[in-house]
Amino acid sequence: MTLPVLVDSHCHLDFPDFGPEVDEVVARAHAAGVGLMVTISTKVSEFDRVRAVAERFPHVFCTVGIHPHEAASEPETDKATLVELAKHPKVVGIGETGLDYFYEHSPREAQQRNFRAHIAAARETGLPLIVHTRDADADTARILDEEMEEGAFPGLLHCFSSGPELAEKAIKLGLYVSFSGIVTFKNAESLRETAATVPMDRLLVETDAPYLAPVPKRGKRNEPGFVVHTAARLAEIKGVTAAELAEATTANFLKLFARVPPEAVLRP
Repeated sequence: MTLPVLVDSHCHLDFPDFGPEVDEVVARAHAAGVGLMVTISTKVSEFDRVRAVAERFPHVFCTVGIHPHEAASEPETDKATLVELAKHPKVVGIGETGLDYFYEHSPREAQQRNFRAHIAAARETGLPLIVHTRDADADTARILDEEMEEGAFPGLLHCFSSGPELAEKAIKLGLYVSFSGIVTFKNAESLRETAATVPMDRLLVETDAPYLAPVPKRGKRNEPGFVVHTAARLAEIKGVTAAELAEATTANFLKLFARVPPEAVLRP
């Protein structure tokens, strides 16, 4: 019988936090039962570095996009540029993109233009949109609604930390919801209540490594292998076994990230 494996749907293996250790980090993830990782682009100007990491490992894929924090500092990128860069076979998603009104490192208008350009690229390529949203639920929901009216596109809300209303909106729009180590934190009971309401067929797991290490690794540099702890907590929340959670979230990942061939998932 094939044992279930997990996918870390969102990490940042190109970040300097990993540096020369990236080979060991990937090896530890595989040893922990993580069969595939997606390393996420935050700057188009550094996309070559992200792509190079994905090219090094058969079980690592990547995305192309501009994080909302970088919406003003990066050259303004249009749909055509994103679509062209997304032609590389290792690119399996568009983003991360979205809105962050907590830090507001970029003006809201720039973030919103950036968000809509990424949505247009996701719509044209059919690749899933990776949405970052923080303290911007109303505008995120409004833009997703407006853009869906222009034509459907696949996607997910990554590192979900909002309330049940935004999760419900995403699900109604056909999107997925991904949970990170935040769901294991002691003060995250309301987030666990929201996670309990997300249908199993719309659920993903991630690390957002090197950030947000889950309990019992909190305070350490996060890495993809730690997704097992987030998955274990989600399994408890959903009232299923760890194996059932792994099987469901990996199946969801492969359905959403349709460019990833199922045989690319490393299985024990």
